[in-house]
Amino acid sequence: MKRFWLATNNLLHISANTSAAFIHRIYSLVFSQLFSITKFSFSLALLISTTIYAQPVDNEQKQTEYKKVVTERVVKIINTLEINDSNKYNKVLSLITNQYFQLNTIHEESKEATAEIKTKSLIKEATEAALKMQEEKKVSILLQQHEVFIAHLKEQLTETQVDKVKDGMTYKVFPITYSAYQDMIPKLTAEQKEKIYNWLKEARELAMDAESSDKKHAVFGKYKGKINNYLSAAGYDMKKEGEEWQKRIKERAAAEKGQQHS
Repeated sequence: MKRFWLATNNLLHISANTSAAFIHRIYSLVFSQLFSITKFSFSLALLISTTIYAQPVDNEQKQTEYKKVVTERVVKIINTLEINDSNKYNKVLSLITNQYFQLNTIHEESKEATAEIKTKSLIKEATEAALKMQEEKKVSILLQQHEVFIAHLKEQLTETQVDKVKDGMTYKVFPITYSAYQDMIPKLTAEQKEKIYNWLKEARELAMDAESSDKKHAVFGKYKGKINNYLSAAGYDMKKEGEEWQKRIKERAAAEKGQQHS
């Protein structure tokens, strides 16, 4: 812009004796600068317009895709419940779908609050205290939402069906892991089995509210660590038990394969 006005000012001070060719060159310079400025302004406006209007579209598309993924996941869970009443089916579909949306909102709002805390110029102790308070707040809200959700489910489903919903929302890690421990250590006592069962059941309740597949599995991972420590303290060599278990699994697989070919 500065170059444009400088060229214009020079043009206004041209003497009458200046050649026509030189004047033509000055006019070319002025209008070339004007064209460049106009072109740049148009490009900038187009870029800003694209940025402003593309964002809502992207967000809307993401929301649509998220709803589709959640709905498909929920349908798979409900199909294990053998609900023949279409009215009840739709109610349960709505309940579980809404639970996923509520959990997503809680986690996203907590992330935003956490990010905001980290941007503030606070001393280390104050930041840690604020982050801890925010985490406790999130846990409290998740617990309240969890209790409301389960209460509504029990209004529509039997205890067995509710358990299937819980397992569906946590990829059936609870029953699979419980069976694996019994298969790995056949000599587990009734008391030890009960301990393992209750710990995994507790893990399932927490994993239901986790924000992603990885974090759901991470919850179970912590409880499996607790279980392994408990069994080690009870005298089991967990490394040896695991190795022997893997050996038995391979032997069973080989035997089944042999039967199929016989």
